[in-house]
Amino acid sequence: MAGKTDKEAKIGSSGGGVMDGWSFHGQPTAIGSGDMTLVAGGSFSVSTRNGDIVPGGAQGVYYADTRLLSRWELRIDDAPVEELRVLPSEPHHATFVGRARPRPGQTESTLLVIRDRYVGGGLCEDIVVRNLSEEPAGCVVSLNLHSDVCDLFEVKTGRVRFPADVETTLGGRGLRILSVSKGRGVHVQAVDGDIPVIAAPGMLIFRVVVPARGETRLTVQVSPIIDGVESEPWFSATCIPEQGEAARLLSEYEVHIPVVRASNAALADILDRSRIDLGSLRLFEVERPDEPPSIAAGAPWFMTLFGRDSLLTSWLALPLDPNLALGTLYRLARLQGVKTDPLTEEEPGKIMHELRYGVRTAAESGAQAYYGSVDATPLFVVLLGELRRWGLHHEAVEGLIPHADAALGWIERHGMRDGFLWYQRKTDQGLVNQGWKDSFDGINFADGSLARAPIALAEVQGYAYAAYVARHHFARESGDDETANRCMARAVELREAFNQRFWLPGKGYFATGLDRDGRLIDGLGSNMGHCLWSGIVEEDKAVSVAAHLLSPRMFTGFGIRTLASDMGAYNPMSYHNGSVWPHDNALMVAGLMRYGFVEEAQRVATGLLDAAGSFGGRLPELFCGFDRAEFPVPVPYPTSCSPQAWASATPVQLVRALLRLDPRAPHGRLWLSPVLPEGFGWLRISGIWFAGGRITVEAAEGNTTPIVTGLPEGTELVVGPRPPLAAFVAPARPGA
Repeated sequence: MAGKTDKEAKIGSSGGGVMDGWSFHGQPTAIGSGDMTLVAGGSFSVSTRNGDIVPGGAQGVYYADTRLLSRWELRIDDAPVEELRVLPSEPHHATFVGRARPRPGQTESTLLVIRDRYVGGGLCEDIVVRNLSEEPAGCVVSLNLHSDVCDLFEVKTGRVRFPADVETTLGGRGLRILSVSKGRGVHVQAVDGDIPVIAAPGMLIFRVVVPARGETRLTVQVSPIIDGVESEPWFSATCIPEQGEAARLLSEYEVHIPVVRASNAALADILDRSRIDLGSLRLFEVERPDEPPSIAAGAPWFMTLFGRDSLLTSWLALPLDPNLALGTLYRLARLQGVKTDPLTEEEPGKIMHELRYGVRTAAESGAQAYYGSVDATPLFVVLLGELRRWGLHHEAVEGLIPHADAALGWIERHGMRDGFLWYQRKTDQGLVNQGWKDSFDGINFADGSLARAPIALAEVQGYAYAAYVARHHFARESGDDETANRCMARAVELREAFNQRFWLPGKGYFATGLDRDGRLIDGLGSNMGHCLWSGIVEEDKAVSVAAHLLSPRMFTGFGIRTLASDMGAYNPMSYHNGSVWPHDNALMVAGLMRYGFVEEAQRVATGLLDAAGSFGGRLPELFCGFDRAEFPVPVPYPTSCSPQAWASATPVQLVRALLRLDPRAPHGRLWLSPVLPEGFGWLRISGIWFAGGRITVEAAEGNTTPIVTGLPEGTELVVGPRPPLAAFVAPARPGA
């Protein structure tokens, strides 16, 4: 994090594998390290860096969980365009600069090719051929294209099943490709031009003469056909980008988010990247234009609403944009379970795991919700409580309390057994593991053997504890002492039982969980770091937990591994058994700060931010867990999503943790005691939403006394850390 030059940045802007039903084994198909990904809400494209989409892999244009284009290759006189440079502009927009092969008799190319691409709902691309020679150039410009109308899951797992009824219809200045049974496809057409076009199966052909020292422009538009209905792409020839809805939303986002001014240029760049990526991953519902957006889990494979991912991302990013939290809560509340369905694992009160719009069978249409997650339900209540603590969206938060009660009802009636929250899939179509480490081999014993469901995970007990604490505070503030006391009692009981049952006294750390026989799953993993975040860990055990997390077998120098290096299943190149996940570490940093482990939290935070710098300012979903002493830069994980929502939100949360910014708006207090590590310099964050207003915070390294302006009247600024452990100060008042 070295380097100190003034730079201004705005914070905010614009489990995988082979699928059998909803279950996954292995990991997603890798996206090439040189590929270019563009993202707009629930749609995205993956291409080579010259702009081509090459068949046979994972490249394509995707919308509504369908690959609309599986081939999109530009040719000049039947030769590919050589890449010169990619100029990314916005998350949904990039310019590909290249050159055609030399003209006949020439040794150097004189034709510059510019592809200006906008992705959103489909695709709009301007193709400019510029002639840098003294004589006109006659050439044939062709687009080789195809749509395999495949489901995203099929592409993601490398098991594409090509539909047999894909039909191509020629007409006008383009062609339509449609799967009759699925009702999905694309309409590709040349628009806004006088240049004649020949439409042929799998091809558009333009015969052009480019003037000397002049240029020729072509515009091609790809409109999606979903359930038999064709719609215009969000950016199109008739809807210029400046007027596009996605561009408008990004512009409005820029105006309302906090602004950071930092002396550390690297930190400013990382926060700037976070704001752009989080803005690009937002999801809007057309039928509810006035409702705040929710957020997708990540590109390219998870461009949809996820329960756990979207909730945790919203929590991590709350200082940036509390609207993400409200929009996510609204949407998940509408999808909350109301019936019992073993195939989707829906149960009354349960919060869904994943929403998809795929084309898995002809009989399925519209959104398909799957509920196989044990942690999304308590996390729903936790996020609602966090909005309360910031004093934001008061009426909306109060209106969502019945959904929080339904979520707690699910925990008690469906999830609890022997005093703990367990999971087990309902059919062989579901996810085997239903916590955040949801790969099939993600939960294992110290000897490497796999745990068998039903399983009670350590971190999930912490989430449930925090959910009861949050509901306790809602009830206490509304004068509902009966509910407050009941939730307090259940929180206390769960906390005491957890610390007694999950603790491994001979090892000095918490078990990852309990297996179907009630055995302690003794693998040393990062799960217990989440327990620090939730506050379920008793203070006398926290010192040992922190020591294990920062030990050489867990801490790489860039972050804390998901599994210790001396465990039987350890593999630093695996998905969940030794890799480093930024969001996992962000929660652990928050937990370490909560219990007063400042130096340890600083070490993890600076390691992660150093890793972000090595990745060009953008933290990926995960990276390999090799030690920093062996490799001085983090080693990428091949199938990691980027941008990925909770990784993008991680830098925002790290800054909050280092500021020790702890709001309690209902009680008229704001704790703030910065502990910025050496090299951070100073920073000023203006426009943070708090208690219905906006505050500005200024802090500098080596100085724990901040400058705060804009505090609402009656709010007390407590300059100092909140007590290390939120203790129970009275039988009826647990800490938040």
